[in-house]
Amino acid sequence: MADFSFTVTKVDGADDAANSAKATKARRGILHTRAGDIQTPAFVPVATTGVAKGLDSRDLVEIGSQCAFCNTYHMHLKPGEDIVKHAGGLSKFINYKRPIFTDSGGFQAFSLGLGKEHGIGKVGFFPEQRVAVKEGELFARATDDGVEFKSIYDGTTEFLTPERSMEIQADLGADIIMAFDECTSPLSDYTYTKTAVVRTHLWAIRCLDSYDKENQALYGIIQGGEWEDLRVESTKFIVSQPFDGIAIGGSLGKDKVAMKRVMDYIFPLLDENETTISKARPRHMLGIGGIDDIFECVARGIDTMDCVAPTRNGRRGSVFICPASGGNAANKWRINIDGASFKDDLLPIDPNCDCMVCKNYSRSFLRHLHNVREYTFARLAAYHNVYFITKLFEKIRAAIDGGTFSALKKEWLGE
Repeated sequence: MADFSFTVTKVDGADDAANSAKATKARRGILHTRAGDIQTPAFVPVATTGVAKGLDSRDLVEIGSQCAFCNTYHMHLKPGEDIVKHAGGLSKFINYKRPIFTDSGGFQAFSLGLGKEHGIGKVGFFPEQRVAVKEGELFARATDDGVEFKSIYDGTTEFLTPERSMEIQADLGADIIMAFDECTSPLSDYTYTKTAVVRTHLWAIRCLDSYDKENQALYGIIQGGEWEDLRVESTKFIVSQPFDGIAIGGSLGKDKVAMKRVMDYIFPLLDENETTISKARPRHMLGIGGIDDIFECVARGIDTMDCVAPTRNGRRGSVFICPASGGNAANKWRINIDGASFKDDLLPIDPNCDCMVCKNYSRSFLRHLHNVREYTFARLAAYHNVYFITKLFEKIRAAIDGGTFSALKKEWLGE
């Protein structure tokens, strides 16, 4: 893509020899797309069906979100990529004039297939996050040629191939698209995960041969589950291919300790491949967005990441607070607004937050809205949570610029 480029402007501690021992791999950059620039590191709100749950495009702009992430599978089923294309692409269809990412449909192969088989919902790669799903008919089955999907809406069957995924994403008109891959479950065994890695690599080549090179930037996806040899194999293969960017997907192990270990299999190979910052390609972490995960990923050199957690947790009553307001690793930097102590609490969600919600509404009122199941609550909670994460990334960027990222990480994680 001619008007797509990425520039690393600073690496944590790279110009400070005195503190190099404390430096991380955190880096600042500018991701240039045809729809505008993204200052990195950046959070990409997930707008599954064209909107982030509870929010519209105006909210995202007001919040300061630089980009959004739409879901290829769901937009394909409803309203259909032909309708989006007729409207002039996603940017015009959803009225969001900023860079838009789309996934490939590969994650739905997991969530509608192995995810249902293993009883794991969309958010749930780690034990404390898993959401049980009902056993029943599987809606996706992967083969070497592609994935057979059964529509969640009307039961019709469709076979999605790498070429078809690229065609749909071209019609949707996203700026940054993902290669078609097979995302495995954290409960998948080594043999199945290896099969999925081989498929992912074969599909990656087919995507490179068929995507819209003139108008879209394509990211290859590293898979391999929790196994070191598979992650190393996948990383080496994906970085050897002419992708515009690199994404990390799939299960990162069964707990947070395993997640760090898996990341440490991958990132040295990415750094080794980028012998100079002028050769850097943007790195995206798929589906990760907890506060501790954000810091750990940025510290290793991730540039962008997406996650549904801010909006999903929000509408369930879980809202973010910063360390100065009592947020910490034990409470996951969140309070549950349903708590009895908030019944007559007239403080905002976070006294140190200046979002529209915290400026205007009390914990007591928001608790009331949640308890009476008022739809407005979902919007207000989502607004606060997405704003909170967006501002956290602003702080992270400023800290990298100022050489204080490690101190900010310690302030938030307490380590």
